[in-house]
Amino acid sequence: MAQPTTSPRQNTIRRPAERNEPRPRVNRDGASSGRFKTPSFNWGAALDRWLTDQRSALTLGMLLMGLALGLMVAFISYLINGPADQSVVGAAFTEPLAETGTETRNWVGLVGAYIAQVFVFRWFGVGALAIPVIVFLSGYKLTFGSELVPLSRATKALMFAAVWCSLLLGYIVLVTDSAETASVWCGGIGYEVNVVLYNLFGWGNLAFIGFLLFFFVVYFFDVRNIRLPDFSRATPPRAKKRSDDPLQTYAESELEPEEDEENEPDDEQEPEPFVPQSHSINSFVQDVATPAEQPVPVTPLPEVIAQTTGVTLTIKNRDTTTSNDTDEELSAVPAPTFEPDSFDENDLVATHGLYDSTLDLPQYQYPLSDLLTDYPNSRKAQVSDDELTANKEKIENTLRNFGIEIDSIQASIGPTVTLYEIIPAKGVRISKIKSLEDDIALSLSALGIRIIAPMPGMGTIGIEVPNKNREMVSMRSVITSDVFNNSKFDLPIVLGKTISNEIYVADLAKMPHLLMAGATGQGKSVGLNVLLTSLIYKKHPSQLKLVLVDPKKVELTLFNKLERHFLAKLPDSEEPIITDTKKVVNTLNSLCIEMDNRYNLLKDAGCRNLKEYNAKFIKRRLNPEKGHRFLPYIVLIIDELADLMMTAGKEVEQPIARLAQLARAIGIHLVVATQRPSVNVITGLIKANFPARLSFKVTSKIDSRTILDAGGAEQLVGMGDMLLSSNSDIVRLQCPFVDTNEIEDICEFVGNQRGYDDAYALPEFVGDDGGQGDDKDVDMTNRDPMFDEAARLIVLHQQGSTSLIQRKLKLGYNRAGRLVDQLEAARIVGAFEGSKARDVLVQDLQTLEEILKRLKGE
Repeated sequence: MAQPTTSPRQNTIRRPAERNEPRPRVNRDGASSGRFKTPSFNWGAALDRWLTDQRSALTLGMLLMGLALGLMVAFISYLINGPADQSVVGAAFTEPLAETGTETRNWVGLVGAYIAQVFVFRWFGVGALAIPVIVFLSGYKLTFGSELVPLSRATKALMFAAVWCSLLLGYIVLVTDSAETASVWCGGIGYEVNVVLYNLFGWGNLAFIGFLLFFFVVYFFDVRNIRLPDFSRATPPRAKKRSDDPLQTYAESELEPEEDEENEPDDEQEPEPFVPQSHSINSFVQDVATPAEQPVPVTPLPEVIAQTTGVTLTIKNRDTTTSNDTDEELSAVPAPTFEPDSFDENDLVATHGLYDSTLDLPQYQYPLSDLLTDYPNSRKAQVSDDELTANKEKIENTLRNFGIEIDSIQASIGPTVTLYEIIPAKGVRISKIKSLEDDIALSLSALGIRIIAPMPGMGTIGIEVPNKNREMVSMRSVITSDVFNNSKFDLPIVLGKTISNEIYVADLAKMPHLLMAGATGQGKSVGLNVLLTSLIYKKHPSQLKLVLVDPKKVELTLFNKLERHFLAKLPDSEEPIITDTKKVVNTLNSLCIEMDNRYNLLKDAGCRNLKEYNAKFIKRRLNPEKGHRFLPYIVLIIDELADLMMTAGKEVEQPIARLAQLARAIGIHLVVATQRPSVNVITGLIKANFPARLSFKVTSKIDSRTILDAGGAEQLVGMGDMLLSSNSDIVRLQCPFVDTNEIEDICEFVGNQRGYDDAYALPEFVGDDGGQGDDKDVDMTNRDPMFDEAARLIVLHQQGSTSLIQRKLKLGYNRAGRLVDQLEAARIVGAFEGSKARDVLVQDLQTLEEILKRLKGE
């Protein structure tokens, strides 16, 4: 049977512009087929990491300060004993060190004498004393992270002072003809330069040195002009005319200088011209409202008062003779009103500038893209023209065999799948094409296809066919993209590439919570690492805090080094990553308390969300003395929800649901992941408050409907292939790959920088804590007679079990339970942990005997 011909319109194929050679296959766990070249060591990145290491800055700073003190002592000693040490230094390279070292008179020894001879005798003379000061200021900045004086300006001034003093003293030594005795004070530079200049200009040499000082002062202090008093315009002092207007009188008193009646100038003496001081109103308006380069416009007095007091006045310029109009206009001025929790933001912003939260860690550096591995051979998916044509013909033949005609077919090559968009002929029912999913998969010999009928907003039917040679999307390729770097989202997270090879960046703040699911080994943990990496690359530690919950105890431990930068925890918690079920419950309840506290702050500030509140705080419109503060975003990440639901159940579900319902407006966002998306794990209460859902490959269509409310996740091909459901739209993405080594490098780069003193402290939550709240009901003065024997039994077996006491001491359950409560109150065993045995807090019998003696002594 002859194959039907197709029109050029039917063969339209959309392909990416670039083509690369076939790339090796890379597993999701980081194992490769062996054809990748090991990336060469980046010396530049290693040097940057060493320079940004807090320990390096501390040691180098202390070294520079010690070196500066040694140089200062050596230079001063050389100025006193220099002539005696010159012969010793000259013989240091020819005579034995034991002889020359004992003969030197410099206080820092032979090394100090040699360095001082170079800087003092050969170069700057007395001006060399500026060198240790520059070194000390540099070391102080590295050690303490702050500057005594601006380092750059101080360095310029001190270096000029060193050279200029050398020139001036060289001139004095030259004209006094005392080079043999005083040349050490001017140095070789000052003396030799003056010899040349003196031969050229003679006595004009001194004028040249003076002009150098004038030149430096003009450019260093930005001197624009020099004003001299004008004695040609002698005018008698004006008599002050007091106005009945209180505002005008106040302004005149501020604008005119105060005169002392006792030292009032005589009529014959000419008054000095008045220049407004920095505290006057005119100078304040000039500093705030007018650039320094422009002249200050003459402003009517009431408008000046309006700018300085924060009261809006709509008073036009008027003639000073119309006093009646002035009184009527001023009488209409409303009295200034002040909010209880607000400042006059104009004054504070003008004085201190806008509040910048990043100044908490001013030297913090964002992670470099060099920390991420670049895979040059994994640019585009390789799908040949023959493969595209063959698949197109197979799809057409399969549909035609079932009596379905199509008008056209187009192909879009993605990193994981190729999307074939078909336009069916008129009269073809879409449901008939959807029912042929298995038949099309059989004809294409594909792992699994997905039919999208119809394509949202396209008017076509989509058939997604997995590529034989997949593209590995590297984390570096998406982090360095313009889409991510230029995003203005509050919490930008890069999720991967779409079918059309576009980088997909979402805003976690607008999601506002994300629910993730996927079978074991399908890329769920890598997806969490990608999400965390995106936030760390984009946000400053003062703007973002992370609460990491890892019941598996191994997935998120790499982020321990970020404790003093990005992590948040309970005040009494030792581990920054929360792994204990009891601490998870307390942390969730603590976040609920934080949520309530933030809502109270928003209510007092009159704001509706965190963005408005922080905008007011940045403009200094909120009073920190009344509890207001800059609020960072808090992202809660739970790696395995199923384990928490099994061990804690309702204790975990209720605070999660409450946070998901209310915490969006105050900047607390949740990312919850699980391997088993069944209805007893992802309950209806939780799922209703997670509009954004992300699913990797799952095992059944039921699991796909549980997480996405739609099928399709069971047809994914794994290794980071995922579906994102947001706003009723489902998008297929290929998750980027980030290796464990890359995460370690990023965390080490951030962790080695100077951070906060401790992790961000969450509010303290005082709960039941597994039964510890019943300690006050246990009367330790009325202990059970078998208490000592039960304690020895528990410590000997290192098992805090009620059944053990029952068996060994032949006691009933109630009495054994009371003994366990008394042992817990005595801090011999730990708290109740459900079906597990209690932890034994005492490790040996000797320690136990000391505790028992102390209890008997009470």
